[in-house]
Amino acid sequence: MDNAPMQYRLLRTIRTLLFILIGLIALLFLLPRLETLWLSMHTESRAVTARGALSDTERTNIEIFRQASPSVVYITTLTDTFNLWTRDITRIPRGTGSGFVWDRYGHIITNYHVLEGASEIRIHLSDRRMLSAVLVGASADHDIAVLRIPMVSNMPAPLPIGTSSDLKVGQMMYAIGNPFGLDQTLTTGVVSALNRSLYNDNGSQIKGLIQTDAAINPGNSGGPLLDSAGRLVGINTAIYSPSGVYAGIGFAVPVDTVNRIVPRLIAKGHYRRPRLGITIDDELNKAITGKLGIKGVAVIGIREGSPAHRAGLRSMRMLSGEGVRVGDIILSINGEEVDTPALLLDTLEKYHSGDRIKLQYLRENEVKSTMITLE
Repeated sequence: MDNAPMQYRLLRTIRTLLFILIGLIALLFLLPRLETLWLSMHTESRAVTARGALSDTERTNIEIFRQASPSVVYITTLTDTFNLWTRDITRIPRGTGSGFVWDRYGHIITNYHVLEGASEIRIHLSDRRMLSAVLVGASADHDIAVLRIPMVSNMPAPLPIGTSSDLKVGQMMYAIGNPFGLDQTLTTGVVSALNRSLYNDNGSQIKGLIQTDAAINPGNSGGPLLDSAGRLVGINTAIYSPSGVYAGIGFAVPVDTVNRIVPRLIAKGHYRRPRLGITIDDELNKAITGKLGIKGVAVIGIREGSPAHRAGLRSMRMLSGEGVRVGDIILSINGEEVDTPALLLDTLEKYHSGDRIKLQYLRENEVKSTMITLE
């Protein structure tokens, strides 16, 4: 029997199967590309779903940012370094922060710590113009500073001023600033708490701060905190965060404090706390008022020629053979009770030098009052 035809048929079958296998492999390789080509020839943009009207909250957010953002500035500072070997002075970047336009005379408000140690200050307006600024005045105890830039055309409008005394926990808050150098950033939140206190780097304590959960990060310092009417209610000044970035707790200097101190900084370059001219001491006060069973602030000493001296107040005195004679104990200022030295100082902060106040005090078990002009 001849095996040649059989071998031929076997080879032809193998060849046919091989061609089929190659064809299948080629088809598997080309199929995704053919599918992509087909989809690209038949793909169209999807129909846009109608959005509908913006919510009231969204419209408020947009309008507040639209009106306020042109008045917010980006601040960069530089400092000088001295090379001992070459005797060259090099000016290098130091830090960044935020600020806002206070009036139409070129005054810019920011935090004192944003500028501390700076050799040069530059203000970047929202329209990208950059201007050099000079320091007009500062109060490190309140972390407030006033800058001035040259008067230019199209100066941004000052932010409208609100009040902080009537703020309520839960009110909407809006912060605008430049976190991490990202200028014109809006964050929202609420008033989380009121009358918070923080210690400054110089050891002084800033009191009456607004706490908010509006995101505040490095670079936001000095920027405005606004209410839902777009009014300035505070200056963003600090965050509480172990990592140094936003952790849900930010603090702002209340606008009532700002509005009291800034005019003095512009007029005189510094802020001087209103004074009675007395010496007070927390530990001695606790001992004296505790022994007498009353609440008030004991006058430990009086400076000669001071308002307290002119008003005839008496201080604690050492009497030979009789021990110590307790002086006057201040009970209230304009009707506001003051039972600790810290509260007395906080109450005086509400007034200006030159203001007349009614002082009520206890002298030898008799309540008296007098009018005093603060210095």
